[in-house]
Amino acid sequence: MGSRQPPPEPPLVLQQLAAGGSRAPEWRALLGRADGLAAAGKLPEALPLYRLASRHRQLRAEQLGRLVECLARGVRLREGLPAAATASGPPQQQPRDWEVFGCRKCQGFLFEPVSLPCGHTFCKKCLERERPPRARCVLCREEGGAAGGQLPRVNVILSNLLAKWFPCQVKASQLRHEGNRLYEEKKLQAALQKYNEALSLAPNDHLLYSNRSQINSTLKACEEALHDAETACRLQPYWFKGHLRKGQALANLGKTEEALREFLFCLALDTGNKTAKSEAQKVNVEQKKGFPLQEEPDVTTSGSLRKSIQITESKKDCLEEENKLTSIAESAFLTSDKRSLLKRKGCSEEVRSAEVPCKLMKKDAVDTKGNSAGQHIPFESVDPSDLDCSLCMRLFYEPVTTPCGHTFCLKCLERCLDHNPKCPLCKEGLSECLAMRKYCKTVLMEELIARYLPEELTERRKIYEEEIAELSNLNKNVPIFVCTMAYPTVPCPLHIFEPCYRLMIRRCMETGTKQFGMCISDPVKGFADYGCILEIRNVEFFADGRSVVDSIGKRRFKVIQHSQRDGYNTADIEYIEDQKVQGQDYAALLVLHDSVYDLAYTWFNSLKQALKSRILSHFGPMPAKDPDPQANPNGPAWCWWVLAVLPLENRAQLPFLAMKSLKDRLNGIRRVLTFMSRTRSR
Repeated sequence: MGSRQPPPEPPLVLQQLAAGGSRAPEWRALLGRADGLAAAGKLPEALPLYRLASRHRQLRAEQLGRLVECLARGVRLREGLPAAATASGPPQQQPRDWEVFGCRKCQGFLFEPVSLPCGHTFCKKCLERERPPRARCVLCREEGGAAGGQLPRVNVILSNLLAKWFPCQVKASQLRHEGNRLYEEKKLQAALQKYNEALSLAPNDHLLYSNRSQINSTLKACEEALHDAETACRLQPYWFKGHLRKGQALANLGKTEEALREFLFCLALDTGNKTAKSEAQKVNVEQKKGFPLQEEPDVTTSGSLRKSIQITESKKDCLEEENKLTSIAESAFLTSDKRSLLKRKGCSEEVRSAEVPCKLMKKDAVDTKGNSAGQHIPFESVDPSDLDCSLCMRLFYEPVTTPCGHTFCLKCLERCLDHNPKCPLCKEGLSECLAMRKYCKTVLMEELIARYLPEELTERRKIYEEEIAELSNLNKNVPIFVCTMAYPTVPCPLHIFEPCYRLMIRRCMETGTKQFGMCISDPVKGFADYGCILEIRNVEFFADGRSVVDSIGKRRFKVIQHSQRDGYNTADIEYIEDQKVQGQDYAALLVLHDSVYDLAYTWFNSLKQALKSRILSHFGPMPAKDPDPQANPNGPAWCWWVLAVLPLENRAQLPFLAMKSLKDRLNGIRRVLTFMSRTRSR
């Protein structure tokens, strides 16, 4: 390393300002220049300006925003925190067992879990703090209100599981909420007692220590507040609120530099947090005003950063030019606690699961059984039947929770709503849920099934995939819609309202085939022996469950075996195609093809304009004549279009669908057109 360079002489403007007697515009220019240098990361040049302003008492704490942002950015770089994570929240770390069931709003154990329509789950109390019509998921930002702006009810399955798997943690969460209520009522000693009881049940719950730290701060028990905040930080090294509580406790004890270090680390975790920024700007706290636990406090403080600025400036001479920002943050705030701050980045499982210090162990009389119960779920307590769908009596697959709090497999719920828009268990109306047609899987339910029942989930997924593969087979058990005649290449719009066909159409979409068979009815067999495969182009759903399906004909088929499945008809089928001809037969076919096309074209143009308009709006224009009538296995598209618009009964149209000879089909169309022309001339 090169020799240390002496600090440059201060510019003339600084010398003049240091002599006193400066005017306000000049001070504003000075502060603007200091902010610009700080924003550019040039702290060695900016600090003399801030120090001079502080010395002349012209600088207010709220004017240090740029400096605080710059220092926090340096801490973030030094700690290796990713920029993307700091913009949206603290970086993720491996959760403890029970933290799989943590609330992402309060960061504590779920209490009275409520699953929103988006699939994410939070504490009921956390959601109730917001006005229900405006309650939004903090993860996906979707609105979480149910009918009438009310919040969904407690998730019954999850609530029962938590009570069974984590009884101590559930009781501790209940005590936490009781303590919060007492704190809001200014009954501080009673609130503290509730938290002491809660920590005896859940001694590794960081949120309990953080909240008790706030209670102790309000009671002026600053040392106890600091001890609790430090424990919260050890349990959750990257949790913003823990470091905020620690900074506030340090500030109350007059440890200005250490408090500033914590507030800057808070800003490194959450760059946009106004509370941390305000605390960092006003580090010498005189008195904190009370605020509700688990919510962002609105603390009014007084003081300045003059001492910390002077400490920072005194160490700037040892900085290297190529690493100014990071080195300044380290030299300013990583002094005696340098090692402990660096440990935050590489925190191990040992630190995360650290036992509570002896002082707290005695104070809280920790129950070791409660500790183990709060950390691990005994394997024998995980009963697969606890996670069975009440409709199919199998393990939940794609679990969905209704606004009334009941959970079902997605496919099971959809089938029930096909018949009745009410919850299958409590019979509460789910019309709004049906109208939205948005069933998001309950994320937490999927996670715990994957975590604790992996073998059962693998088997359940295998069964589901086998069912889908069977439904995707377009030769065996093909779904049959018994309704009207359908032809290849011809559009066939359908209005779906019967429950069995709702299920059929949904399965066609889910499997990805988007295809089903269409046959006319038969008084003996149920449906005819010949039909046409339809392909779904679009489905429009209505609020009451009905839908309009836009489909088009694809291939003809012959029914080999008639059957049923889940209320709708199915069939084993084989596809049929036209037999091709060659030589003189092909030449004769071309002549017949052209003549019948001209006859059909003349007949259509002879129709009244009103009738023609209706035909065009329903079936579209008549297809053009094919250069090669045998190019398509089903024959020319215009033939099927003509058959669809001819006023023939279904029984008269069915033989055309079964024909494998294009010649016979063309002759049949010619006979019908000739008959209709003669009838019209009479």
